[in-house]
Amino acid sequence: MEPHELVPVPPSTTPPSPSGGPTTLRVRTPGDVAAFVPLAMGFVPQRSVVVVSVGASGGMHARVDLPHDPDDVDDVVEALLRPARRNGVRDVVVVVYDDDTTVADEAAWSVHEEFTAAGIAVREVLRVHDDHWYAVLPGAPLAAYRGVRFTLAEHPFTAQAVFEGRVTHASREELRETLAPDLAAVGRSGPLLADATPLPAGGLRALVRRHLGDRTTFSAPELAAVAVTVRTGERRDEAWVWLDRADARGAVELWSDAVRRLPATHVAGAAAVLAFAAWLVGDGALSWCAVDRCRESEPAHSLAGLVVQLLESATPPDAWATLQPGLDASGDPAA
Repeated sequence: MEPHELVPVPPSTTPPSPSGGPTTLRVRTPGDVAAFVPLAMGFVPQRSVVVVSVGASGGMHARVDLPHDPDDVDDVVEALLRPARRNGVRDVVVVVYDDDTTVADEAAWSVHEEFTAAGIAVREVLRVHDDHWYAVLPGAPLAAYRGVRFTLAEHPFTAQAVFEGRVTHASREELRETLAPDLAAVGRSGPLLADATPLPAGGLRALVRRHLGDRTTFSAPELAAVAVTVRTGERRDEAWVWLDRADARGAVELWSDAVRRLPATHVAGAAAVLAFAAWLVGDGALSWCAVDRCRESEPAHSLAGLVVQLLESATPPDAWATLQPGLDASGDPAA
């Protein structure tokens, strides 16, 4: 399956803002839908099929890459429908991003048909391209099929996001680049990593807690010790099994900084912890990017695999309060 994001957050809201809880956004028009999707995803989708659940509380938002071959559309529909059923989604809008109407319309109508057959009401289907939204379902005014211009930067949703300090990236690749190595910082880490020793038992948890409380980042010697500590599962679990949603935003900032400063030889553990923290805060797109960064170095990384399960099932972050007590100190299910 191509890269995709499943974002289990309440409909009609964006993911939690950097300053606190989610902000309610009332989506009333097709233009509102077109402006809302990039905020929900964290970036402007390209060649994508996006499903946004609307109406009742709960649900999910999901994005899957649009295939080049119409014969592969069924796989896309299944990737979207499976978690929608699991999350009890009842009403959705569908947005397809592409200028190729052949594949885009095939995907749009297939999602509409299969979701409807599954008892999920499809309230709207749009195609978005080049700052225009286009109606797909019958019954819209003629102008809507010809394309209605909208300006994302000028929409009130975008203004609200800017006010709250939320960043919407121009593409998934731009979001991914936020985790790219800082070559100067990586160069400074190398010599320290060569001589670093793991932190004592309990040391990693205490260090992370202190930095979260102080809103600071690891010093260079601390980062070296952290990097060699999180390379083993039992010690790495000190960094994440105790996190809750109140800690998650700070943990994303702390571990994002660590990932940018570590070389490929030592980045997998930190990237996996970041992937978990990003899922916990409700940022599915960043979580997937962190998983990618981890698996570039260690394809079979165990914590990354756990996060993938959470993402692919669209498990909501609120479920962590239920899952967490079932883990022992090693991060494995308790007996």
